[in-house]
Amino acid sequence: MTLPDIVGLIGAVFYLTAYALLQLRVLAVEDSRTTLLNVLGGICLIYSLSCNFNLGSLVTQVAWLFFTIIGYVRFRMARTRMGG
Repeated sequence: MTLPDIVGLIGAVFYLTAYALLQLRVLAVEDSRTTLLNVLGGICLIYSLSCNFNLGSLVTQVAWLFFTIIGYVRFRMARTRMGG
């Protein structure tokens, strides 16, 4: 197993952990730990894909990362406007 494979697996664990914790209601979507797990998962998987390229997977990972960051920024901005 190569380093990119290991990093990709770690990324998958981050994604799956975030998803599981959301589904089990341990974390909420608004929790920064959920965002962190998704961002780390995306970065790890994009790194892995840079060594073992797959266009479909790369597009999916970049989109997932983009939507995660946009959602988090929008949440933080709304919270700031509300005084929280």
